[in-house]
Amino acid sequence: MQTMATHHCPAMLISAPASGQGKTTITAALTYYHRQQNRKVRVFKTGPDFIDPQILSFACGHPVYQLDLWMMGEAHCCELLYQAAADADVILIEGVMGLFDGDSSSADLAQTLDVPVAAVIDAGGMAQTFAAVAYGLAHYRADLPFAGVIANKVGSPGHAKLLLEALPENLPLLAAMAKDDGVGLPSRHLGLLQADEIGDLDLRLARAADLLNSLALCRLPEPVAFAPITASPPPRLLAGKRIAVARDAAFSFIYQANLDCLLAMGAELAFFSPLTDSALPEADSIYLPGGYPELHLQTLADNVAMKQVLQAHHQAGKPIYAECGGFLYLLERLTDHDGHCANMAGLLPGSAQMQKRLVNLGMHSLQLEQGEIRGHSFHHSQLTTTMQPFTMSNPQRQRSHSENFFRVGSLQASYLHLYFPFNPQVAAGFFL
Repeated sequence: MQTMATHHCPAMLISAPASGQGKTTITAALTYYHRQQNRKVRVFKTGPDFIDPQILSFACGHPVYQLDLWMMGEAHCCELLYQAAADADVILIEGVMGLFDGDSSSADLAQTLDVPVAAVIDAGGMAQTFAAVAYGLAHYRADLPFAGVIANKVGSPGHAKLLLEALPENLPLLAAMAKDDGVGLPSRHLGLLQADEIGDLDLRLARAADLLNSLALCRLPEPVAFAPITASPPPRLLAGKRIAVARDAAFSFIYQANLDCLLAMGAELAFFSPLTDSALPEADSIYLPGGYPELHLQTLADNVAMKQVLQAHHQAGKPIYAECGGFLYLLERLTDHDGHCANMAGLLPGSAQMQKRLVNLGMHSLQLEQGEIRGHSFHHSQLTTTMQPFTMSNPQRQRSHSENFFRVGSLQASYLHLYFPFNPQVAAGFFL
């Protein structure tokens, strides 16, 4: 029996003292820089995020996968990293929030996976204090692997020299990004704009990569040993089934791992656009993921042909599974942030209205007949409906509240974004 080899690959988890320090910009710039050096880069994103991975995927030229110990499990995270290390010259993992923030923090992930941390620190308005912040991050928790620091928004070569001289020898400066408003990434209420919406993204990333290597040598991280781990393939419960998956500017919040899981269970995937298509692909079931339907309200409302074919699919008793934005699209009406209201597909009774404040955010566990599946919710809309929930989710954080899970005939929908590989049997049930 052949023994699987350990893969060694330079890797680091890019974190920060807080949100807003520039983690995504720095991670994308590093990715772009290493690609310019003809290195194969594989990128991961900590936590349940759809938007940052789009930017990072654009930068690296490959799908970006999530890493979350609670939603995915340690073994699955290790498996994804092991697979990436077999082909990559460098692995970069973008963290979430501040390094130690949250119930399953970036520090927890780095320590569990033994991937060293590179701390991005906004150096604007700081000199020697930069080193104090770096020292605190590196030593706050014992045995945390720490690669060094990356200075962001550095004012000048002289400023970079001050930062470098203040750091102790065991805290190397891995890179320094000069301050430049032209490399920032624009945002909206759920985070950054999607990659396809930033028309000059390639120019921004190229500029960022140049700036990253202009003030200090951009250093390649040290190799990490990724031990072999393989999971049993999921049962082929969807063999012979064809699933129509909505994918366009309004419906783009979908884990690549979810698509991989459906394919591994034997499904064939056919993509369509509720914005522009007038017909569905020939399919046994439909997957409507989350996204920004509120930003495309009138286009969705005006595409009567698509709404009619969705209704016919439902009336024929064929499965439909919808998450968050896809769920909103199936309601009777949706009102955007400016108060504009439009008719949606009308498969579910009720309406939703976008709110100025976040309505729910958190990790959730959902228990169905086939077992437990995990995911998260993150939405700014408020639902009004006469539907009674089939069941309710169990939130993992006190500040989050339960989400209703609805079944109407062959249609299943909720605000939840679920991670299919956690329980493929449950995921298959959405499409059978």
